[in-house]
Amino acid sequence: MELRNRRVLVIGMARSGISAAIFTKKQGAHVTVYDSKNETVLEESIKELKKYEIAIQCGKKNIDNLLDFELMILSPGVPTDLSFIKEAKQVNIPVIGEVELAYQFCKSDIIGITGTNGKTTTTSLVGQIVTSYDSGSQIVGNIGIPFTSQLDKLDQGHFAVAELSSFQLETIKDFRCRVSAVLNISPDHLNRHKTLENYIEAKKNVFRNQSNEDICVLNYNDLECRKMAKESPAKVIFFSYEMELNEGVYFKDNHIMLSTGEMKTEVCRVEDLNILGRHSVENAMAAVAICFYAGIPINHIREQLIQFEAVEHRIEYVSTINGVRYYNDSKATNPDAAIKGLDAMQWPTVLIGGGMDKDSDFTDWVNGFEGKVKQLIVFGETADQIISTAKKIDFSKVIKVHNLEEAVSKAYMYADKGDCVLLSPACASWDMFNSFEERGDLFKKLVLDLKG
Repeated sequence: MELRNRRVLVIGMARSGISAAIFTKKQGAHVTVYDSKNETVLEESIKELKKYEIAIQCGKKNIDNLLDFELMILSPGVPTDLSFIKEAKQVNIPVIGEVELAYQFCKSDIIGITGTNGKTTTTSLVGQIVTSYDSGSQIVGNIGIPFTSQLDKLDQGHFAVAELSSFQLETIKDFRCRVSAVLNISPDHLNRHKTLENYIEAKKNVFRNQSNEDICVLNYNDLECRKMAKESPAKVIFFSYEMELNEGVYFKDNHIMLSTGEMKTEVCRVEDLNILGRHSVENAMAAVAICFYAGIPINHIREQLIQFEAVEHRIEYVSTINGVRYYNDSKATNPDAAIKGLDAMQWPTVLIGGGMDKDSDFTDWVNGFEGKVKQLIVFGETADQIISTAKKIDFSKVIKVHNLEEAVSKAYMYADKGDCVLLSPACASWDMFNSFEERGDLFKKLVLDLKG
C-alpha cells in the first residue's frame, strides 16, 4: 500500500486512531483525523496529534470535504453503518481498520487470537511464551497496544501476537494470520452487530484469508467453533477440555496433553498453573496449540505456562480482609465471561454485577447463582433488568446500589470469614466508566481502602 501524498481520513481519536494517524503521517500521507466528540473531551488526543501537524476535525456530525479523501481508516469503536461511511463506500473510497492498515506494512508473521472470552489472557500467555523465546516478536492489538505503533519493531522471522476483537475483524480485507485461533463464541456486542450471525461472521474473518500452509486453532467443545472447521482454509488444530484428541491439545487425568498424531506429550499438570477455573485451562490449552504449531519448543512452552500469572482484571486476586478473599473480574463484560468467573470461585460468593446494557440476556448467568451466590449486589444501567431476571427464577438475595463505592461497602457487610467478594459485572463499563480497566482499578482501590 502506497501512502505518500494520499489524502487519508482517520475516524476516531482513541489509541488506535491516534496511532494510525501518526503512522500514516510518517509514511508521507496528508492526514485528517475526525471525531464527533468536542475539543474538551479530546484535549489530550488533540495535543498528541498536533505534534505531528495532523489536521483535526471534531465536535460536529459531518465531515468537511469527505469526497476529497482517498482512504478512510476506522478506529475499532466506530460502527461501520454510519451514514458518512456508507457514503464513502458508495464513491469507492476504500474503508479499512487500523489492523488492516498495519497488516499492509507488517513484515512479521501474525498470530491472531479472537473469541468472545479469554482473548486477553490467551494473548498475554501466548505473548509471554513467544516473546521470551524470540525477543523480536511483539504483542499488539485489542490488548491495548495499537498494531501500527509496533510496526517499526517487527521484522521478518518474528511474530506479531495480536488480540483481535470482532470490531477490528469486521474491517479487514487482505489481513492474514500464520496462526489464527477462535477460542469460543457466545452472544456479545449485539447492540453493534445486531445479530449473533453477524457477530460470528466477523469472528470468522480471522481465518478467511489463510491458506492450507497456515494453522487455525479452534475449541472442539464450542459448537460454533467446531462448525468453523469446515470453512477454514487452514489446517485445523482443535483443543478440548472434554475429550481426547488424536491430534491437538486436550485435558486428561488433570494434565494438559499434546498429541501430534504420532506422539503424545504431557505438557503440565493443572495444579502447576497459577490461574483459576476451567476457562483458564482452556486458555492454556489454546496457547499450547498456538505456540507449538508456531514452532516454539514444548519445553519452553511448559516453562512459561507454569510461570504465567493471571491477567489484570480477569479473576485477579486483590486481597484477603478479615478472612474474606476479594477478586477483580472487571473484564467479564458479558454474561458468559461472568459465568466463567463465578465458576472459578470455590467459596460462598458475594457477587457485584451490572453496567452498560449491550442487549444481553442474563438468564444463564443468574441460573448459576443457586448454592454459590449468597448475595448479589447490582448497579448501573442493567441493574433493574438483572433484578427482574433474578425474580423470574426465584433468586431473591439481590440489592440495588447507586455506584461501585456503595457496592463494595455493602459487600464488606454481607461477606463472612471464608467467603469471597467477586466483582464480575457481566456488562460493559461505559455507562459509568471510561473502560473496564478504570472500573477494576477503582474496585481494587476501594478494597484496599477497607484495610484502613
